[in-house]
Amino acid sequence: MACLLCGISVAGEAQKYRTAAGVRIESDRFGVTLQQKLHEQGTLEAIATVGSREYSATGLYEWHLPLLGKRFNYYLGAGAHIGNLKDSGVFTGGDVILGIEYKVNGLPFLLSADIKPAFHINHEDWIQLSSGVSVRYVLVKEKKEKKRLWPFGKQNDKKNKRQEDKPGIFDIFKKQED
Repeated sequence: MACLLCGISVAGEAQKYRTAAGVRIESDRFGVTLQQKLHEQGTLEAIATVGSREYSATGLYEWHLPLLGKRFNYYLGAGAHIGNLKDSGVFTGGDVILGIEYKVNGLPFLLSADIKPAFHINHEDWIQLSSGVSVRYVLVKEKKEKKRLWPFGKQNDKKNKRQEDKPGIFDIFKKQED
């Protein structure tokens, strides 16, 4: 419980990447995963998996919260899936996910492990508990905010003001005031 409270208190520093893609290995399935950061704590993850008797695609929204520093975090989320079972045909359902993720220091890789219960409609198993391990390559890094020596606002405020005064291409559509 203390880790959860500490994680929530510094939630703004949970991720160090924008886009990452890689492979996902479960006990009886193999897949690919793509993760896109939406905001400080949230990502969308798409997972496509293939097993001996089925294939499926899953979309998840995940909240990332720091666990031990900026590179090691946990995440939880929810989403839905659609797939095809060899004997029964198309199935759908809902998913939840809980996992941990580590951004390897100095390398563009993410390692994660999770549990992902799924609730199925039109499937021989109504509930399925799977766990997986993913290795993702960081395609787009998080932009670093430059540290400033000037403590009072942005040092280039005058430059920004000058740019605001210049007319833009769409200013011809604004009403002229007399």
